[in-house]
Amino acid sequence: MKSYRVGMVGYKFMGKAHSHAYRDLPMFFPQVAAPQMKLICGRDESGVSAAASQFGWEGYVTDWRELVSHPEIDIVDINAPSDAHKEIALAAAAAGKHLFCEKPLALNLADTREMLEAAEAAGVKHMVGFNYRFAPAVQLAKKLVDEGRLGEIYHFRAWFLQDWIVDPNFPLVWRLQKEIAGSGSHGDLGAHLIDLAHFLIGDMQEVIGMSETFVKERPLPTSMTGLSAKGSADAPRGPVTVDDATLFMARFACGALGSFEATRFAPGHRCTNSFEINGSKGSVKFDFERMNELQVYFTSDDEDVQGFRRVLATDPSHAYMDAWWPAGHTIGYEHTFIHEVVELMRALEEDRQPIPNFVDGVKCQQVLEAVEQSIAQRRWVSINEV
Repeated sequence: MKSYRVGMVGYKFMGKAHSHAYRDLPMFFPQVAAPQMKLICGRDESGVSAAASQFGWEGYVTDWRELVSHPEIDIVDINAPSDAHKEIALAAAAAGKHLFCEKPLALNLADTREMLEAAEAAGVKHMVGFNYRFAPAVQLAKKLVDEGRLGEIYHFRAWFLQDWIVDPNFPLVWRLQKEIAGSGSHGDLGAHLIDLAHFLIGDMQEVIGMSETFVKERPLPTSMTGLSAKGSADAPRGPVTVDDATLFMARFACGALGSFEATRFAPGHRCTNSFEINGSKGSVKFDFERMNELQVYFTSDDEDVQGFRRVLATDPSHAYMDAWWPAGHTIGYEHTFIHEVVELMRALEEDRQPIPNFVDGVKCQQVLEAVEQSIAQRRWVSINEV
C-alpha cells in the first residue's frame, strides 16, 4: 500500500498530538495508507531535535522553507502558531504539497480565503484540523440527525468552558496576543463549536454576540509550551489583546436557533466542550469530558421509561470503533487525531478532498468575523455580509 511522506511544522502541543496519530495509525488501521514521518520543523534547534527523537521523526529542520521545498515530502502539516499558517500554506500549495492545517486557518477571513484559493489552484488536497468531529459519540449524533431520528431540529446550544487563565498572574502567552492568535476564546474554543454546529446542523444565517476581556494585562512569560507557561508575578506586564470570553446567538438556515459560549474563565471546567440538540422527536447531549458517551432521548419511548439514556459509543457499530478495543473499553482525546488522519489518508487514496477541508475553515472564519462585527456594531449580522 502506498505511503505518504509527511513534513510537519510545529512540535509542541498539537505537534505531539499529530505525531502520535501518525505513529499509531498503521497499528490500528492497517488497511489505510500509512503516513511516513519524514521531517519535523521548529525554530529552536535543541527543542525540535529532541522532539524529532521523542516523537519518531526521521529528521528535522529549523526553516520551514526547507521542509516545504523538500522533494521527498507529500504532505505539509501546519500546527505552528496561527500567524504562521498562511505563509507556509501558500508556499506548500505552490510546491504541490497536500495540506493539513490546524484551525484557525489564519488570522482573518481574507487570508483563509486566499489559502483556499491557492490550494484549489494548485489542485492539492487540503484538510483543516477540527478533531472533535471525529469522536465516535459525535459521529453518532450526526447519524441520528441525518437519519431524521431526532425529527425537525429546533435548538443547538454549545459551550466550551476552560479555566487555565483564571489566575490574573498567569503569563501573557501567545494565545493571548491578537497579532499571533487572531482572537482568544472565540477563535480558539468557539471555532470548534461553530464547526460542530456546521457539521451537525448546517449553515448559520445571522448572529449576534458579546465578549469581554476580564484581565487586561499579564506578566510576560519566561517560557511557554502548550497551555502552560512560566513567569513571575512581578515581571513586566503586557496587554491582553484578545477576548477572555465570547457568547453569541445564531439563527440557522434550517430554522433552528443556536446559542454559543466560549470562555477561559470558568473555574472547575478543564475542557467542557459540550453541545445539546433538541428536535421534534428527541434530543442528544454530548460533553467531551465524557467523550465516549452520548446522552440520547426519544419522545417515542413509553411514558414510564422516558428520559435521557447513556449510550456508550464503543461498539463496532459506532464510527471507527471496530479498529479499537472490545465494546466498553473507552478511547481518549488522542484518538480523535488518529481518526482525523485516517480521513486524510483515505481521501488521498480515493482522490477526493478530505472532510473537513479549507472550505469548512473559511466558513468557520466567516462566522467568527460576523460575531466580531456584531459585537463591534451591537447588532444582528448576516453571515453573507462578511
